[in-house]
Amino acid sequence: MNAEEERQFREFVAARSKSLLHTAYLLTGDWEQGRDLLQTALASTARRWSKLRDREQPEIYVRRALYHAQVDRFRLLSWGRETVTDTLPDQPSGQAADWADTVVQRHDIMAALRRLPRRQRAVIVLRYFEDRPDSEIAAILGVAQGTVRSQTHKALTSLRTTLAEAGPSASSITSGRGVTA
Repeated sequence: MNAEEERQFREFVAARSKSLLHTAYLLTGDWEQGRDLLQTALASTARRWSKLRDREQPEIYVRRALYHAQVDRFRLLSWGRETVTDTLPDQPSGQAADWADTVVQRHDIMAALRRLPRRQRAVIVLRYFEDRPDSEIAAILGVAQGTVRSQTHKALTSLRTTLAEAGPSASSITSGRGVTA
């Protein structure tokens, strides 16, 4: 990589790393693992920076690298490291939640996301947390748009079932931003 390419790469990392870290966190469910995943994806991107065909959209390349690095990490790790919760907090949807309830609710949503297969989780993260259209998601994951739609449907069905089994408080989660279709 020459000096100009290195400058471009550093500018890209400075501008987009916060957003990419959030994506990595949502894919892994853990901030430290998310940082490791992002570093792996950025190292891979840095090695190929001078060969990227489309310099206007390196973010798609990095997001694809994040997804593939997470799949590779998943293959190496056992299921035994996951933390699973069996209940959601009991909260009527009409009452304002305090901060502790919000934290618990986020934890429960993350637990439900971790139960999804990797591709379904990636589709949900890209669609509802990053607000990306089907065409971009398909490009990032290297699949057809129809696959994105079917994986979204399956993931939402699974999330709704998981959260509904937890009790009445789950209906407030599934009707909130980011989980409904």
